[in-house]
Amino acid sequence: MRKVPVGEAVGLTLGYDITKIIPGREKYRAFRKGQVITPQDITKLLDIGKEHIYIWDADEKMIHEDEAALRLAQLAVGPGLTWTEPNQGRVNIWADHDGLLKVQVEQLNRINNLDEVVFATLHNDRVVNAGQTVAGTRVVPVAVDYRAIEAAENICAGLVPMLMIKPFLPLWVAVITTGTEVNSGRIKDGFARVIRQKIAPFGGRWMGQVIVPDNPKIITQEIHNFIAEGAGLIVVTGGMSVDADDTTPQGIRDTSAKVVFYGAPILPGSQFMLAYQGHIPICGVPGGALFSRKTTLDLLLPRIFAGDVINRSDIVDMGHGGLCEECTICHFPQCPFGKST
Repeated sequence: MRKVPVGEAVGLTLGYDITKIIPGREKYRAFRKGQVITPQDITKLLDIGKEHIYIWDADEKMIHEDEAALRLAQLAVGPGLTWTEPNQGRVNIWADHDGLLKVQVEQLNRINNLDEVVFATLHNDRVVNAGQTVAGTRVVPVAVDYRAIEAAENICAGLVPMLMIKPFLPLWVAVITTGTEVNSGRIKDGFARVIRQKIAPFGGRWMGQVIVPDNPKIITQEIHNFIAEGAGLIVVTGGMSVDADDTTPQGIRDTSAKVVFYGAPILPGSQFMLAYQGHIPICGVPGGALFSRKTTLDLLLPRIFAGDVINRSDIVDMGHGGLCEECTICHFPQCPFGKST
């Protein structure tokens, strides 16, 4: 890459895209890499503050910014993702289909620790839609030392891609609503509508609901019944507090399911329980989910529908970012709630 005064650039080939910014109005590519500079271009370049430009001279030790960005994108991208052609030195990465974005954060940090390399992503475990931009990459200079790109390639040489989209599984969802007051008809159940709304974005299929009294033996039996009928996710609602009549946690434990946690460092939703009966997740959902817009359930459902197996350390990490600000207008998931990294 050779730097030349603009007045001496006529007839030479521009080695990079040049951006023009009109403050508060627009930003666009005014000159394209590979463009041959004409006499008419000189005034335009000077008007946007360019007194010198770079001319591309092939150098086997240097990689042009466009090629470098493409190589960075290609080495990091896994299933469910596509990259764009370079534009002003940047390559965007977007989702091929709806799903859960998975980011290997340690790999990402190691790449960004390389000199002159930039790789930005959305948060790990973010729900994304088809066509949504989830990451972007570029190098800082117009040309970068080939060793930086080779180092990035070595970092991404593992079996797990740095970025991928996991599709949602169409799980059959069974709901067991506990509470003698609901079972007797003294109060009307509100959980069926809420759970239907929460599973719909992930393609969850409604298997059915039973309403049972606060009896751990009955809760246990209904969990077994739904598993035998093919449920892929069981949601047990209500009865999750420390009140003497609340028996849902005991009913879940008595199934011999492996309890991952009971009591999450997340507010609201701290009295949530997650257990696994084999590979079937069982969620104990406190009554707060009836009136709080987003709780622990909303943070974990995307991962459950993506087939993730959630462990205790995942939940511990969620304490950092686990406080919902309960904004008047909810912008979840475009907010910090539940994002530990």
